[in-house]
Amino acid sequence: MNLFGMIDQSGAAMQAERMRAEVVAANMANAETTRTPNGTPYRRQHVIFATGGGDQAFAGHLSGLIPGQIPGQLAGAVPGSLLNGESAAPGVRIAGVVEDTAPALKRYDPSHPDADAEGFVSYPDINPLTEMVDLMGATRAYGLNGSAVQAEKSMIASALEIAK
Repeated sequence: MNLFGMIDQSGAAMQAERMRAEVVAANMANAETTRTPNGTPYRRQHVIFATGGGDQAFAGHLSGLIPGQIPGQLAGAVPGSLLNGESAAPGVRIAGVVEDTAPALKRYDPSHPDADAEGFVSYPDINPLTEMVDLMGATRAYGLNGSAVQAEKSMIASALEIAK
């Protein structure tokens, strides 16, 4: 892979981590939201990452070595992914944002406007500590990829200096 391909990979990872940080921020902002437009409490969101590509020659060779697999498809490959003929940018991509399936937390507050007949209010199952850890992970990964881009830029500059 060339140096510009590595920059593409780091850039794709930075985009994915930015989206992860935005989803975490939305979760924290809605930690006390008891009613959304559809009338239910807010549901915690998760970002799902997927591979965005890689070395086609290596993937093709590897898939032929795994017994019992369809040629050109690795175990667990998603139909329509790069291994099935679709071209994609290298690195990581966002496969989707999904809602958490955890049930809402019930708190007794009969004076709350969203309280049910028994006086319980449904709150989202969002733990601020978990969200902060996710945010720190996303921030750290973003920063590391930014450092990788800077290192790659300096390698390219050094290569150009040598070529003079």
